[in-house]
Amino acid sequence: MKNLVSLKDLSSAEIEEILSLGRDLKDKYMKGVREPIFRGATLGMIFQKQSLRTRVSFETAMIHLGGSALFMSDEIGFGKREPVNDFAHVLSQMVDLVMIRAKKHEDVLEFVKHASVPVINGLTDYCHPCQALADIFTLREVEGDLRGKKMAWVGDANNVALSVALICGKLGLRFSLAVPEAYDFSSEVYEMLSENVPDLEVEKTQDPVKAVKGATAVFTDVWVSMGQEAEEEARKAAFAPYQVNAELMAHCPDAYFMHCLPAKRGLEVTDEVMESPRSLVIQEAGNRMHAQKGVLVWLLQQVWKK
Repeated sequence: MKNLVSLKDLSSAEIEEILSLGRDLKDKYMKGVREPIFRGATLGMIFQKQSLRTRVSFETAMIHLGGSALFMSDEIGFGKREPVNDFAHVLSQMVDLVMIRAKKHEDVLEFVKHASVPVINGLTDYCHPCQALADIFTLREVEGDLRGKKMAWVGDANNVALSVALICGKLGLRFSLAVPEAYDFSSEVYEMLSENVPDLEVEKTQDPVKAVKGATAVFTDVWVSMGQEAEEEARKAAFAPYQVNAELMAHCPDAYFMHCLPAKRGLEVTDEVMESPRSLVIQEAGNRMHAQKGVLVWLLQQVWKK
């Protein structure tokens, strides 16, 4: 059974199929068409972290597809009241697929081992595959073919950065990473990238200017993610030279700016860049719904045999 836990588990063809399904559904959406192709399907959504984009995009997508989404927050006691394996077995009897926005990636992996319905990773501390799919979906809308083009990440080598690196490797894009040494990917992550996307070109540097030169898009994210509050002052000091501002973007004047949101304006990015004509952050956020529709259809097809 197929799941979406990490992009490393998907082939290039599967990623292209998801993006194509999302593209077709968005084209119809823009014409006012909402195809109820999975009438009665139910998505169980487990949230251990706050959410705007993930919750609304998945819930609305399921409604457009003719189904519904069940929001479950901390009161269900995921990972607390009963073992994850029992939780997975029970929930699988009641919904058609599950999306989990979890604190620990290991909990999602454990859930997948025992679930009998498809599982979607809506975000973990390890990766954020749905965000990377929406990012590439958006860039293709404005730029067209991206093969061979350079994507630059400036800031923390976090879960979103890893998913962007993976999708670059799967789809033939180059990846440049500007990050302080102490916040770089671990050696284990680099080994995983080497094994799963051996053709990925990674340019690693501590110089943001070098990273963004020649880039088609510049990505960043918050310096302090949920759960890292105790490191806030140290992180602000380390990442201060990595702010995406007009001075940095001047070295790649034709590049688009990308951010998964929410953004801490004045820290990792300035208002000027966020509001610039080259900023895609709002379009990128909206495309979470469309890219995830592609994921939902791709997964539901195997369950409903459509």
